[in-house]
Amino acid sequence: MTTNHAQPAIAVTGLRKAYGDHVVLDGLDLNVGRGTVYSLLGANGAGKTTTVKILSTLINADAGNARVAGYDLSGEPDAVRAAIGVTGQFSAVDNLLTGAENLRMMADLNHLGRTEGKRRVAELLDQFDLVDAAGKPASSYSGGMRRRLDLAMTLVGDPRVIFLDEPTTGLDPRSRRSMWQIVRGLVADGVTIFLTTQYLEEADELADRIGVLDHGSLVAEGTADELKRRIPGGHVRLRFADAHGLDAATRALGTLSAEDDALALRVPSDGSLRSLKALIDRLDERGIEVDELSVHTPDLDDVFLSLTGNPKHTRSENSQNEKVTTR
Repeated sequence: MTTNHAQPAIAVTGLRKAYGDHVVLDGLDLNVGRGTVYSLLGANGAGKTTTVKILSTLINADAGNARVAGYDLSGEPDAVRAAIGVTGQFSAVDNLLTGAENLRMMADLNHLGRTEGKRRVAELLDQFDLVDAAGKPASSYSGGMRRRLDLAMTLVGDPRVIFLDEPTTGLDPRSRRSMWQIVRGLVADGVTIFLTTQYLEEADELADRIGVLDHGSLVAEGTADELKRRIPGGHVRLRFADAHGLDAATRALGTLSAEDDALALRVPSDGSLRSLKALIDRLDERGIEVDELSVHTPDLDDVFLSLTGNPKHTRSENSQNEKVTTR
């Protein structure tokens, strides 16, 4: 079967999975564009890993339809397997083998010829900065090196859709950012990434679209910015050089939240460009000088809490406050 590049990389309708009376997925619908990163967020037990297992043909769904890389999940499972790669929460690296040997094993499993296999192994060792460690046993690798090798093994067969299930769990911030750069490079080459993660900053950094899964159902979907705008609490902070500017802005903008001894006001805002432009135009029309303006929006932690009601599992490493301009 020839795949149609106009089709989505993953299309899911009404996916259901239950174990006895426990419903894990309850009519899940998904649509993932080709060459994008789609991140599925949810607490432990929300159904993220079950979704990955179904879409990667590891387990069967009870009901629903899905196409992955243009192939029907139930009718063409072998074609699906040939088109995808999976990197799970736990590394598939063989500690007794060297990095190069792990990759050569995957080349053999993908039925690459000797010449093609050698070329692919050399290419991936270079791409993942593992050339110097290629002859060392994987047991000696750091956590970041093992995850890079694990992903490199996934790529031996040149998959067009990759499922990354909690790919940076346990990595230090530097190694995590190294993995992010690798993911961005894969997407730039046209690969589709389906990412599950509990690092909310990771989804914010990488995902073109985000789905929030709660008790087996998709409760929200959109870009990170779209999801953040759904949550109340966003505002623009205006700071003035003197009390005269503060008083003028208060009269022009109405009753606002003032910050004691800070010569600053908080103006409720959804963070959109339209609302920001309207605020700036209003100040400019009255000749009010602003010393500093910053936009404060809810972060994905706030989104996660609001939509799922579950405790936070992580905090973003960086504040989501964005300084827009300073005069």
